[in-house]
Amino acid sequence: MFSCESHEWERYEEPIPLFNHFKINFLSIMKSSFLLFFLSVFCFSFGWSQNGVIKGKITNSINNEPIMFANVLVLDTDFGTTTDLDGNYEIKGLGPGLYNVRASFIGFNETTEFEVQVTNSKPAMVDFQLTEQAEQLEEVVVKASPFRKTEESPVSLRTVGVAEIQRNPGGNRDISKVIQVLPGVTTTASFRNDLIVRGGAPNENRFFLDDVEVPNINHFATQGASGGPVGLINVNFIREVDFFSGAFPANRGNSMSSVLNFKQRDGRDDRIGGTLMVSATDVGLTLEGPLSDKTTFLFSARRSYLQFLFEAIGLPFLPTYNDFQAKVKYKIDKKNELTFIGLGAIDQFQLNLDANDTEDKQFVLNNLPVSPQWNYTNGLVYKRYQENGFLTFVLSRNMLNNEAEKYFQNDDSSEENLVLRYKSQEIENKLRIEQTLQLGDYKFNFGVGYEYAKYNNSTFNRIFTSTGPQTIDFFSEFSMNKYNFFGQASRKLMEERLILSLGFRADANDYSDDMNNPLEQFSPRFSLAYAFTDRLSLNFNTGIYYQLPPYTVLGYQEDGQLVNRNNNIKYIQSNHVVAGLEFNTATNSKITVEGYYKTYANYPFLLRDQVSLANLGGDFGVIGNESATPTSEGRAYGMEFLFQQRLYKGFYGIASYTLGWSEFKDSKGTFVPSSWDSRHIVNLAIGKRFRGNWEVGINWRFQSGLPFTPFADESSLVQNWDVNGRGVRDFDLLNSGRATASNTIDLRVDKKWFFDKWSLNIYLDIENLTSNAVNLPELILDRPLDENNIPIGSGIITNPDAPISEQRYLLKEIDDAQGNLLPSVGIMIEI
Repeated sequence: MFSCESHEWERYEEPIPLFNHFKINFLSIMKSSFLLFFLSVFCFSFGWSQNGVIKGKITNSINNEPIMFANVLVLDTDFGTTTDLDGNYEIKGLGPGLYNVRASFIGFNETTEFEVQVTNSKPAMVDFQLTEQAEQLEEVVVKASPFRKTEESPVSLRTVGVAEIQRNPGGNRDISKVIQVLPGVTTTASFRNDLIVRGGAPNENRFFLDDVEVPNINHFATQGASGGPVGLINVNFIREVDFFSGAFPANRGNSMSSVLNFKQRDGRDDRIGGTLMVSATDVGLTLEGPLSDKTTFLFSARRSYLQFLFEAIGLPFLPTYNDFQAKVKYKIDKKNELTFIGLGAIDQFQLNLDANDTEDKQFVLNNLPVSPQWNYTNGLVYKRYQENGFLTFVLSRNMLNNEAEKYFQNDDSSEENLVLRYKSQEIENKLRIEQTLQLGDYKFNFGVGYEYAKYNNSTFNRIFTSTGPQTIDFFSEFSMNKYNFFGQASRKLMEERLILSLGFRADANDYSDDMNNPLEQFSPRFSLAYAFTDRLSLNFNTGIYYQLPPYTVLGYQEDGQLVNRNNNIKYIQSNHVVAGLEFNTATNSKITVEGYYKTYANYPFLLRDQVSLANLGGDFGVIGNESATPTSEGRAYGMEFLFQQRLYKGFYGIASYTLGWSEFKDSKGTFVPSSWDSRHIVNLAIGKRFRGNWEVGINWRFQSGLPFTPFADESSLVQNWDVNGRGVRDFDLLNSGRATASNTIDLRVDKKWFFDKWSLNIYLDIENLTSNAVNLPELILDRPLDENNIPIGSGIITNPDAPISEQRYLLKEIDDAQGNLLPSVGIMIEI
């Protein structure tokens, strides 16, 4: 599940060869996994009573005023009620299960909450915020689409509910993996959850947790990008996730590929409760409940035990991850509320030097650095509701501490053996103030933002480049002030059949004169949605978006100078055009077809390897820690198809297809495929709920092979191998090779039991059921083997009489087959 950079920590990243062979030999534990699952299933055969409760409050989405006498219906049942004078409702006597709940009132657009999980152990809290009609029609209730669409983002927006996250086959309750079933999303290695959206790099995504920006949502994150092997957000906190693959609203900046808005639920307000989660890789505990009549809390902690399992089966690396998450909400009164958000992770990493009995393991041990990491985000969100809108204040702080250390052949007895020592910190303090207003047919959102950021970097790295051996040794630090302002206006016309939205954003900072003028980063955007009928609509968006290069690029130093500031590094620019058709059926499903075209300018072009930063970020380590110029250009374009079925008569599913191109210019100025140019992506995920609270889901995914860069002739030079410990890429042949296609099937089986005071969920999740492997060529030393097939010696020099600068090792090529069958059994107990 974990890989890492070569000794060239700040250079072009690529997976450690044969890494997936060491992920876990699950075949040795599959029998016990299946046995545990089926024994657990048949140990419980008790019945349950119908004590389920759905309760909540219905308010006006603009001013938070309660809506009295609103109708609340549990669809496909005889249960329903109306709200009281304070907008509260409660429906009792429900049997455990999933329900769709609809709220409606005259003069408002009705809203449906899908797949509400009802248990006997706690009430299901479902609050509705209804949107008032632009034109008041006293006797009309407007039927809303079962799929979310906003005025600002009528296209390229998909909403994923918590039930969809929890049951996604192969997702293992990780939102980043769940998003990969949507159109336009490319995956890299099977053990990573990088988000590569519409041909953009993994560093082009932004994440928000209840309005607080969270720079990183993964353990063992790639600094300068956004991916990692394991997500750190607790799904038990999530109510739903809005995924924007384009048409970004003006109040969400610094992104060029996607924005994810995580919306958390509130803690229960009746009594203390909790959830215990035990999976094949970690154990976690969630607690929630009231702190006072006006205050609720959610808190969780999780720790992995992979290090014990990996050591027991003889893997050469021992990772451990921990994470913590908290939410406290204080409802001061019906017009004011204050929310605290906390998220953090501590990731530790050790080498298992005793696991060196094969040449594969020796290769991994000689390449993997020891790389601990920790990060946190804390934020306060204050909302003040007014007569025609609400005011939002967001104050937050986040920090990342990333380290790596490597000695030649892991011999730390002398500093002369030191190959890599890296430590870097990124610190941001942020304030955002925004106002939302509804004035008749018009909706306005506008605000300002300020950030104070600090960065430091201490790097010692011995590397081999095309010009020979080099030693990079520097310490740099800087601070910067960033500011932005934004605004967006939307209007509904023609009895809400036509919706127009026009917005702008401007960002700037004092890092350099090149980025200190907000007009240079002026970012307009325009959206249009036209409903031909109640079910068929045309949606369109165009915009210019800007993103700040990673701190690793801004902070790189040579001879005491921030060389990239002298190189006039600037904001990266991306221009988007997206258009599509959407058809909503009568059975809670929709069909969409979208086309997109994106161009890139001012992307950092890394001078040492002559490659665009846009090609990096799909593996572990650090990217961008070198000299660069803002001269790289690129483009991405394609077409997407989506069919999505909400839960309907026990069935649900998603079918998607993407035809796309992603290209960036090479050192010769010619467009070549980028590292994310996956031409065809097909996903088919379907599921069925059965009697007795059984649920089965299956996901099939096909993806064309991603491009890769072949090895250079210099790879076999002794001077290279003794420093880098692996081959070097020939960037004159950038991405001229292509890996084999990926063709995987994932399966998930859930069984739930509901008791009077608690509930139990046991699941079996199998990733890559067909053991499909993506083969990538890799180089290792060709050494003789002893009688136990263990490599001996330090390598064969083919020309020992040549000068040292010309001596070469004997190498051989192997396949880094990335893809194993990965079964996982999990148990969740809720009280």
